[in-house]
Amino acid sequence: MSAKRINSLLAGTAMAVLGLTGCAGAGSGPELPSVQHVPLQEGPSEEYIIGPLDELTIHVWRNPELSAESVQVRPDGRITTPLVTDMPAVGKTPAMLQEDIRLQLSQYISEPIVSVIVTNFAGTFSQQVRIVGATAQPASIPYRANMTVLDAMIAVGGLSEYASGNRAKLIRFDRESGQQREYRLRLADLLKDGDSSANVMLRPGDVVIIPESNF
Repeated sequence: MSAKRINSLLAGTAMAVLGLTGCAGAGSGPELPSVQHVPLQEGPSEEYIIGPLDELTIHVWRNPELSAESVQVRPDGRITTPLVTDMPAVGKTPAMLQEDIRLQLSQYISEPIVSVIVTNFAGTFSQQVRIVGATAQPASIPYRANMTVLDAMIAVGGLSEYASGNRAKLIRFDRESGQQREYRLRLADLLKDGDSSANVMLRPGDVVIIPESNF
């Protein structure tokens, strides 16, 4: 899927969301705890799950003819490499995929040693953070460990001219309860006034919705 097509879909999502939220008053729902500090040495987040459009490097030790670089996961979630045809990749960790490739190649060579490295990340939707609404560039961005809402807003170019940043909302799926929860964000305070208490930690799958001002 082209970048132009992805941006078009995100823009459409943003318009639909704003149609539902544009008439609301001040942001509702509880606020998330403020970021106290971001560790200088980041620990690992959850193990990465391969998603559509990820790019992979697949190395088969002592078999360069079976190795491949810049292997893009197709939109249907599969990859094709030498001797491996239409292998499902989406939803697997790199370790799981390399084991599947190893089993496939073992039909042709003795005891293959395979490594899979994700070189360009898109991730599954559950591992992305989506920013829609009144921002410079609505986008889905890959989640990384210790990502904050400030990091995400920098990635999409900040608020648009007509954004109502303090009416923004964060939608998050609560795994423990199995329910979707809504939190209030103060993006104008954070981005325009430099209020660090308005900066919060994000999680994979979060959706940030930014309405326009009602004037």
